[in-house]
Amino acid sequence: MTDTGQTAPDFTLPQDGGEDVTLSALRPAPVVLYFYPKDDTSGCTKEAIAFSGLLSDFEAAGAKVFGISRDSVTKHGKFRTKHDLSVPLLSDENGDVCERYGTWVEKKMYGKTYMGIERSTFLIDGEGKLARVWRKVKVPGHAEEVLEAVKAL
Repeated sequence: MTDTGQTAPDFTLPQDGGEDVTLSALRPAPVVLYFYPKDDTSGCTKEAIAFSGLLSDFEAAGAKVFGISRDSVTKHGKFRTKHDLSVPLLSDENGDVCERYGTWVEKKMYGKTYMGIERSTFLIDGEGKLARVWRKVKVPGHAEEVLEAVKAL
């Protein structure tokens, strides 16, 4: 389980648009990683639109923002185009990064139990340490709260 003060697990994941992103290569910029369950679902779309809407504010604060789900790079591309998203999306198709960040969890809906991504956000400081962790995120106001935490670094 990843917690504040720990070094964020490093990774390299493909981004929609074709480039790979390696977490450690982004230093010394602070990085926001938001893990979300699925492209083009209601809550995930609202969250992606919220982070996209504030992306210039995150960039002005020196931070990089990435959304991560297990959807393919192709699905990410369609999702971004459909909703005019500016936030880059990373594909963790095999779930390795989700596992290492503790976001791949047992979930329950309508009495059924299944495995899925728990909506979670990680703020990583310029030294690669976890500065803040949000689990079981509720979308309304979340991107704004994360931006305030970035500004407070």
